[in-house]
Amino acid sequence: MRLKQNIYRVCSICIMIAWLYSMPAQAQDGYQRPPEAIAKLIEAPSTPSVSIDSKAEWMLLMERPGYPSIAEVAAPELRIGGTRINPATNGRSRRTFMTGLKLKEIASGKEFSFSGLPSNPQISNVSWSSDETKIAFTHTAENGIELWLADVETKSAKRLTNAIINNAYVSAFNWMPDNKHLLVSTIVDGRGEAPKKPRAPKGPVTQETAGAEAPSRTYQDLLENPYDASLFEYYTTVQLQKVDLNGNQTKVGNPDIIKAFNISPDGKYILAQTIQKPFSYLVPASRFPFNYEVWDINGNMVKEMAQIALDEVRPKGFDATRLGARSMTWRSDKPATLYWAEAQDGGDPKADVAERDVVYMVDAPFTASPTKLVGTSLRYSGIQWGDDSRAILNENWWAQRLDKRTLINPSKPGSAGKVIIDRSTTDRYNDPGRPMMVSNDYGRSVLKFDKDNIFMTSTGGSTDGDRPFLSKFNLKSQKQNIIFRSEAPYYERPIDIISAKADKIITLRESENEPPNYFIRNLRKGSMEAITDFPHPQPDMMAVNKEIIKYQREDGVDLTAVLYTPKGYDKEKDGPLPVLMWAYPIEYKSVATAAQVRGTPYSFTRVSSGSPLFWVLRGYAVMANTEFPIIGEGENQPNDQFREQLVMNAKAAIDAVAELGVGDRNRVGVGGHSYGAFMTANLLAHSDLFAAGIARSGAYNRTLTPFGFQREERTYWEAPELYNYMSPFMHADKVNEPLLLIHGEADNNSGTFPIQSIRYYNAIKGHGGTSRLVMLPDESHGYRAKESILHMLWEMDTWLEKYVKNASTKPEPTSINSKGR
Repeated sequence: MRLKQNIYRVCSICIMIAWLYSMPAQAQDGYQRPPEAIAKLIEAPSTPSVSIDSKAEWMLLMERPGYPSIAEVAAPELRIGGTRINPATNGRSRRTFMTGLKLKEIASGKEFSFSGLPSNPQISNVSWSSDETKIAFTHTAENGIELWLADVETKSAKRLTNAIINNAYVSAFNWMPDNKHLLVSTIVDGRGEAPKKPRAPKGPVTQETAGAEAPSRTYQDLLENPYDASLFEYYTTVQLQKVDLNGNQTKVGNPDIIKAFNISPDGKYILAQTIQKPFSYLVPASRFPFNYEVWDINGNMVKEMAQIALDEVRPKGFDATRLGARSMTWRSDKPATLYWAEAQDGGDPKADVAERDVVYMVDAPFTASPTKLVGTSLRYSGIQWGDDSRAILNENWWAQRLDKRTLINPSKPGSAGKVIIDRSTTDRYNDPGRPMMVSNDYGRSVLKFDKDNIFMTSTGGSTDGDRPFLSKFNLKSQKQNIIFRSEAPYYERPIDIISAKADKIITLRESENEPPNYFIRNLRKGSMEAITDFPHPQPDMMAVNKEIIKYQREDGVDLTAVLYTPKGYDKEKDGPLPVLMWAYPIEYKSVATAAQVRGTPYSFTRVSSGSPLFWVLRGYAVMANTEFPIIGEGENQPNDQFREQLVMNAKAAIDAVAELGVGDRNRVGVGGHSYGAFMTANLLAHSDLFAAGIARSGAYNRTLTPFGFQREERTYWEAPELYNYMSPFMHADKVNEPLLLIHGEADNNSGTFPIQSIRYYNAIKGHGGTSRLVMLPDESHGYRAKESILHMLWEMDTWLEKYVKNASTKPEPTSINSKGR
């Protein structure tokens, strides 16, 4: 029995029970298993996760289990304050654990097991010490979370604490700079039992507003009453403790609800964010009031840096922000210097100001007035520190998709910097990438320099698809010298630089049929050496054919899709195949960037639980990553022609696969997850292009997300016609193709309440349409339990076999808007 039931879940269950009684008996047969060709892909072993030290001497291999059981996923949890907590362990619920740790010596290739690991390990929060001689991690037992330590030299592990870790909201621990201690979040001693739910309420739950506009997205798992607030306080209050490598513990400060804590590079101070009251029923805990506080290393208050108010009232728009200090943290290149940003426009993107944000900094002991480091013309988004005279200031502006980066001189606060990058975030072909970082004497990440150059790694978008590269970026000329680039038939990503001259790097290399493996490349010698040899986990996918196809929609926009066809398929001999098209709409402000090629034909084909690729083994042509751009240039907004552009995208894709002779245009199914589900429902309502659809975890009535959705900033009251125009719920009477609706009944994603699928199913049913609603117990926005995933795949396969592969021929539409607006 759950300790707390989300009100939407209760409503959903009530409606679902009534629905179940009206359904045929076959809908109540329990969890089903898909055909073995599909099931065996889900049951394939997982490839270990990898972490490599900075010198490329040691590789940590972290073994991953398969999908958890429904019993694990259905464990009791609290859904409060916008977070989900396992009350039995005082940790976060729905966490995926690792089940083993091994060390691999890269030079020799030898693997070592750690002695002393816990039996049946449930490992998370894995973290190297800055000197890379130790590895700390947590182990989740039945009664709580323990802190453990693994020693690289002795290859042994030991427990440092009992099950006292509090990882419900704040991070479990941070290494201290001396590499001999950890600062750890623990449960408060003697806190007693959790608050009991009152048998009767003490009074009504009230909220009040007095004129201030507070547009809020549709968050889930919020606090609903004083009892919820008491539970949140009980489980998130922590006692910080300093723990040495022998497990000795020293309390640091007093118990508090700590949102985050960070240790200064010199190890003398702690920056703590402490959550304050009043809590909110409107926004999650991330927007509760809090204080920025500087403590000494023993937890004594040094200075309260800022009090941040409850963040319920914020201007509209994705470029809006709250008032007061934000993003306060330590400079990584100084012993104890804080820096932060403050909005100068009231947080309102519509305000006309010369400076959007100002970045301030102050040195220990924090008694001086803050120094203005720099002002921004766009919204501040972080700084990458280098040395006394060089750092990179990052700014962005979502409305115009702008990315601006400026070289600044930290030793000359207030001086004008030099803009080195000014680009559109959606321009893949001209993305210079992100700087490569190196660890400094404090164990913090800073820019890696080579005289006037920094090193950048990019996805390397091109007309031939993504070709990742590593470059030297000259800070004076802004020119890039590419020193390594992925070459066909491989997809190879630079991961790290492991030599002072940057002539030795680690890459992650894969091909269509070779799984990702790590290599050391000697760029000077032109040689490479494999340091892992992970086998193909799903050999049945090796013979699948894969290609990127290019085509145009009727208004001239260039599009692409990744097309998969079955092993041995010959279109001349076998003829056109049934098609499954899978997509997710993306908004653009430029036709040119929307038309750029995305993805690569050379990436490894591994099928994950949410993938459409299972059906290439069932005789379908699968169009994955089918591009569905929604474009609004200049003053036009992308969603103003959402439906028309959806249908143009779909028609162009179907025409392309049919003209290749690969796809049967009368047997095309369409599907998507989340916003892709929203897309699917709209396509069935506003076109006759598809034989059937599959919509997973979507939202279909946009009036239930009235303060915006996805990338739409306008509210329902500003654009009611748009909300009705885009909502497939309002057009359920036009859905005359079969639609499978799947939803997790514990969905916590903003906007995609389970009631969305339930109400949409009822609307289709009420108009005589063909639909099936599948509510997966205890599943969130993405599905985790093995039973749920296998059942989902069974539902999808059954639907596709009945309504797509064996669809009766129907006349082709005469117009892309054959159902009208």
